[in-house]
Amino acid sequence: MKPIRKAIFPVAGLGTRFLPATKAMPKEMLPVVDRPLIQHLVDEAREAGIEHFIFVTGRNKAVIEDYFDRQFELELTLKERNRLADLKLLSADLPEAGTASFTRQQSPLGLGHAVWCARELVGREPFALLLPDVLVQHKPGCLAQMIDAYRSADDNANVIAVEEVPMERISSYGVVGVGPPKGKMFSISEMVEKPPRDKAPSNLIITGRYILQPEIFDLLETQTGGAGGEIQITDSMITLARTQPFYGLKFEGRSFDCGSKIGFLTANVAYAMERPDLGPALREEIKKLLGGK
Repeated sequence: MKPIRKAIFPVAGLGTRFLPATKAMPKEMLPVVDRPLIQHLVDEAREAGIEHFIFVTGRNKAVIEDYFDRQFELELTLKERNRLADLKLLSADLPEAGTASFTRQQSPLGLGHAVWCARELVGREPFALLLPDVLVQHKPGCLAQMIDAYRSADDNANVIAVEEVPMERISSYGVVGVGPPKGKMFSISEMVEKPPRDKAPSNLIITGRYILQPEIFDLLETQTGGAGGEIQITDSMITLARTQPFYGLKFEGRSFDCGSKIGFLTANVAYAMERPDLGPALREEIKKLLGGK
């Protein structure tokens, strides 16, 4: 069983649902409390033991690369002002030299194409894929739970994080069919992208965390475009499932769809509420907003 050492973060999206804020700022840099959205995902990956962080960027995303680099002027200013706690915080978040890589997706051809753009950086080994629109609040994190379960699976296994949603919302997501159990996981019998409610194989949706084998790159290279001409990774996963096992893991924790405004706002409240330095005061302010209810 090869270890999962590398993770891909597709961060080339335009973030149009957050305009005008994302006109000049990548959506992945929008703060959830006091940390950019992308930093929360890197934290989750680092906790899971990921050693190499691969970012697939696009135009106007240079600020993400700058964020994961040293800021000498800022560090000098903090040191001169004896703000050592802030300086230590910046150092803790910074990836070690040579552990962060950036590659470009020149055209917006879909998630599958973005993953394929990272093929040379990943090489021929299994890897994790984390979608920046999704946060999962739990310790241990979602990816750590997946890697722990993956260790008991077949050598060429693929693992997808799944969660339950009400059936009336099922047509908005990729949905999996449930097969026999495998430890904490279950075999995925089928994958369907945005099925009608009456044709959905279950109410378990794909949640934006994957462990995939490198053979997915071979399929993505020849994958034809679907709706809007985009290359969908689900199509290649369906093909790969003919020759390799796919397992689903119902992870512990609450997910937040930070690609939507309500999900993003809810994540900010939830993450702030769990912090002892912010939670009590925030609760009082929320009570005031709700008229004391």
